[in-house]
Amino acid sequence: MIDTHAHLDACVDAPATLVARARDAGVTRIVAVGSGIESCRAALAVAAKEEGVFAALGIHPHQAADGESLDDLEQLLGDDRAVAVGETGLDFYRDYAPRETQRAVFEAQLELAGRLGKPVVVHTREADDETAATLARFDGTVVLHCFSSAHLLPVALERGYYVSFAGNVTYPNAGELRAAAARVPGDRILAETDSPYLSPQPRRGRPNEPANVVHTLAALAAARDEDVSELERRIDDNAAAAFGLP
Repeated sequence: MIDTHAHLDACVDAPATLVARARDAGVTRIVAVGSGIESCRAALAVAAKEEGVFAALGIHPHQAADGESLDDLEQLLGDDRAVAVGETGLDFYRDYAPRETQRAVFEAQLELAGRLGKPVVVHTREADDETAATLARFDGTVVLHCFSSAHLLPVALERGYYVSFAGNVTYPNAGELRAAAARVPGDRILAETDSPYLSPQPRRGRPNEPANVVHTLAALAAARDEDVSELERRIDDNAAAAFGLP
């Protein structure tokens, strides 16, 4: 089983502890996400120490105005353990950075992903139309992280994007999200925790961690009327294809 998106450096417990608990739960691979240059370095450090941990490295839209170095990001992406660019994208809900700056940093990271031949992990919130328009100019592999917008699903299906679901798909009021999960083709669905955020319903009120991806998997299997073990195998295969994992 794989957790395709975890901010290990943002968790309270040490990465080694989180990885050990994940293994006990049957989670053998984790994509640790770097958000900003120092976070990217931390993600790579964990990947270097822990078997089965890989890194996705990017500049989050919240950080777009923080002066993060794209040159430094490119250098870090040269590491063999760096399997994706991101998370990057647009967030017009929080607006922590000016929208024009977000657009420029997003487009620069898409250009970088295309040049390096790496997939891109995309965050979008209250910016679906512009995110879709920007991605239309990108020819590489796209992973829509923490998918939460049914409005974006037709675009994702038409373009063959990978669609990744987090713990919010388990919430009682997430019927629309579960309906969206049921429509994603079997070769394009992924599961994640977005640790330490969005703890699944059985762990609500506590920090999230990679071990909890089992609850997201169970909710997805129920929504799709599929066997949990079969969906687990399929998601593992999808993640290997999307991120080029061994």
